[in-house]
Amino acid sequence: MTGRRLTSLLAYVTATAAGASLLTGCGALPGAVGGSREPLTVMTWAPDRTKATNMPGMPAMAQAFARWVNSSGGIDGHELRVLTCNERNTSEGAADCARQAIDQKAVAVVGSYSQHGRDFMNALEAAGIPYVGGYGVTDDEFTSPLSYPVNGGQASLVAGHGMQLAGVCEKVALVRPDTVGGDRLPALLDSGLRRAKHGGALDIPAAEDAAEYTRQAGRARSGAKGVGGCVTAVLGERTQTFFDSFRRLPEEKRRGGSGQDGKGGQDGKGGHVRISSVLGSVDQPVIDRTGGSHSPFEGAFVTGWYPEANDKSWAPMRKVIQEHAFVDNRVDPADTGVQTTWIAYTVLKQVVEALDRDRITATEIAHALDRGERIDTGGLTPALRWKYADLLGASGFPRIVNHQVTFQVVRQGQLVAQKPGFVDVGETLLSVT
Repeated sequence: MTGRRLTSLLAYVTATAAGASLLTGCGALPGAVGGSREPLTVMTWAPDRTKATNMPGMPAMAQAFARWVNSSGGIDGHELRVLTCNERNTSEGAADCARQAIDQKAVAVVGSYSQHGRDFMNALEAAGIPYVGGYGVTDDEFTSPLSYPVNGGQASLVAGHGMQLAGVCEKVALVRPDTVGGDRLPALLDSGLRRAKHGGALDIPAAEDAAEYTRQAGRARSGAKGVGGCVTAVLGERTQTFFDSFRRLPEEKRRGGSGQDGKGGQDGKGGHVRISSVLGSVDQPVIDRTGGSHSPFEGAFVTGWYPEANDKSWAPMRKVIQEHAFVDNRVDPADTGVQTTWIAYTVLKQVVEALDRDRITATEIAHALDRGERIDTGGLTPALRWKYADLLGASGFPRIVNHQVTFQVVRQGQLVAQKPGFVDVGETLLSVT
C-alpha cells in the first residue's frame, strides 16, 4: 500500500470514529510536510566570500525552492531538505562538500557551482549520488555518467559566442583564465568563429583573481585594433575588473559604445573596438552595478544559455522568489546561477513526481534519468532528456544534451535578445579539435 493510500485510509477511519490515535501514529494529512513519505535530502554548494567567482544565489535559490514546495506538502509528499555548503573555490572545499553530501545521505547534488570537478565528481560517483544541473563550468560535468547537465556549459557558451561574433568582428582578442579549464576556451571560441571562415582569436591568458588587468587590456586592444575589432573577456567575476582596466586605457573611445543596433560605438564605424562576453561573466546584475545604461557594457554582445531575464518563461521562478525569498538579496532572478538552480530543481521535482514512491534513493533518481525521463522546463530550455541517444557525444563533452544558446546584447542598460529564440551550437561543438 502506498503512502498516499494509507494516509487517505486513516483519514477515513478517523472520520468514522475509529479513533484519533490512528491518525497520530500515521503522520500528517496530505498537503502537510512530514507524512508517511520519507523526506528527500539533497545538497547545493557554491563558492561564497572568495577572491574569485562567487555564487551565493545558488544555495539561496535552493532554500527558497524548498520553502515553496514544502509549503504545499513537499515534492509528491516528500519534505525537501536542502543542505548547503560553501565550496570556497578550492579543491579541498569541493571535496569537503562532496563528503558532507555523502555523510548526510543526500540523494542528489542539485544546481551547484564548482570549478573543481575532479575533486567532487569522483567522490559522488563512488557513493552513487547524481549531480543534477550543475553550473556547467568543468569538463567532468560533461563526462561523468552520474552528471545530468541542464545546459551546454561554458563550452556551448564560448563556441556560441564565436558564432555570434563571427559576422561582425574582423579581429577578436580573447582574455581568459590562465587555468586548465581556461586553456580550452580558445579552441572553443575559434570553432564558432571559423563557422564564418574567421581566422581565430588572439589568446590572452590572465590570472582569474587579479586586482587589475592593465597589461592584458593593452594586449587585447592592440590585438583587436582596427575596423571591426572585438575584445571578449571570460573571467567570471573578474570580467568586470578587466573591463574597468580596459576602460581606463589612455586612449579615447575604447569601449563597445551605445549604438542601438548593438554593434558598438557609432554603429560600429570609426574603428572602435567592441566588447563582448558570455553570461556568468557578464549578466544583468553586473550591468546594473556598473551603471546601467552608462555601464561600460552598453552595446556589448553576450551569449547565454537561457532566454533574457524579462522573458515570460521566468514568471514561475519570479513568483517563488517574490513569495519565499523576497528579503534575501542573494536571490536575483537575473543571475545565471539562480536561473540554473531553478531549472535543476525543476528537474528534481519532475523526476521525484514521476517515480511516485514512498522512499526515493539516489540510484532511483539516476536510473529514471538514464531511462529517458523527459523534463519540461516551461520554455527555459528545450525539453531535457539524458537517454543515451540524446547525448551530443562531442569530444570532451559527451553528456551535453542541451546545445542551445541565446544571442543577447546590452541596450539601454538591459540585456535583450539580439536574435529571437535559441541557436543550436551542436555542430560547432562537434567540430572542436
